[in-house]
Amino acid sequence: MSQNTAAVQAALEGKPGAVGASLPSAPGVVIYKVMGKMFAILESRRIQNVILKCDPHLAEILREQYAGVGHRSHLDRRFWISINLEADVPAEEVERLAAQSYDLVCAGLTRKQKAELAGLA
Repeated sequence: MSQNTAAVQAALEGKPGAVGASLPSAPGVVIYKVMGKMFAILESRRIQNVILKCDPHLAEILREQYAGVGHRSHLDRRFWISINLEADVPAEEVERLAAQSYDLVCAGLTRKQKAELAGLA
């Protein structure tokens, strides 16, 4: 695992209520969820990669700005971006986008889930 991947993993796991689960069918892939809702997929196999939820307008801008931002999954490309952690996206930007992905998912939680999450923080 690269230093960039370890930093992103620490940022994802540091979020209140965040739970990471490895996929038995895909070694090296961890799905991160908050209150059962996915906010990130971290891949540490051949390519160090993270898939994050993103505002559609910002996703377009990021794809134009960085060669390392694209789309690599079955998820809707309007709302999800894939970031190659070995490419040109600064580590601080990746961590900021990971936090934003978490916040976007939390914003869609029910009032009850938000209250539960607040109790974990």
